[in-house]
Amino acid sequence: MGMIGEALVSQVSKFTKTASLDNYAGNLQNIGVDPSSVKDVRQLIEDGCDPLHAAYAAMQNLVSVFAESVSVLPELKAYCDIAGPAEEEYMPTGPPMSPLTGSYFTCWAFFDLQFGPDRETITTCLLEVAEHLGYSADMIRVLELMQASRMGIYEHCGNQRGLVQLTELVSRKAYLCHVPAGYSGEKGQRWLVRILPAMNDSFDYSVVFNTPYILTDQTEADWTAFLKRTLLTMGEPNEAKTLHALMKYGPETHYWNEYIFQAFHHSQNNAIFLAGLPDVKDSLPHGDLFKKKAALPKKRVRNRNLRLKKKRRRK
Repeated sequence: MGMIGEALVSQVSKFTKTASLDNYAGNLQNIGVDPSSVKDVRQLIEDGCDPLHAAYAAMQNLVSVFAESVSVLPELKAYCDIAGPAEEEYMPTGPPMSPLTGSYFTCWAFFDLQFGPDRETITTCLLEVAEHLGYSADMIRVLELMQASRMGIYEHCGNQRGLVQLTELVSRKAYLCHVPAGYSGEKGQRWLVRILPAMNDSFDYSVVFNTPYILTDQTEADWTAFLKRTLLTMGEPNEAKTLHALMKYGPETHYWNEYIFQAFHHSQNNAIFLAGLPDVKDSLPHGDLFKKKAALPKKRVRNRNLRLKKKRRRK
């Protein structure tokens, strides 16, 4: 148990009224959220959502409520000091304002963003107090799967039964995936996505949980070479562990956020297209906007958008 998670367990009464599953609708109102806007699994499925995606989406809603409830506590200052500025910096409302979509950013903020001396996340903290808040064993299992998830770089290997076959570079693990964004893609593409697995034997497929990032220009060999050389710099002999650490946490906190920001090429309503390699700045469309302490976040976004407008005019 991490130091912050342990502190939350000892103070669970401070946020039970807003984060527990008892009187959930009332709890949402306590933090200023309209209960009708937060749907459970049944409601999501009735609206046409895939059942596996619905289970994960509903759980993400609960994590969001928990994060909102505990963020006011002093124990979460370390989290807020990173997550707050990051939200302002990357403005994750989707293109054209930012290529960091809400589906990507919230997963990063809840499952990947480490804080405090024990490198905890919002979800590891929630797992410590989940039983106190009325979470069932099945719900905790879903939380654990989401916390264990990470981004990955995959090769598109074709379509089957309306699902997309993806194989991860380096690990060569294969997944048959439902893509809620509705993008089926093309064989041979490379995708940067977060895959959430089947949570039980009722499902024989996984789900791509974020709007797909499609990696253009560079070949599979280029990306494999990038991964191999980057893994060598991380000082961990176990390739699987190192790949997990690289794709989940990056060499530094905002590594993948910065890559997506600088690599944005163009977008459509169900996919975002990126170009370039993270460690080759000249290959990135906006590599000259590399984050500097003196750079103003909104100015970086504005400069990139002005550049994109000029490109469109020339076309």
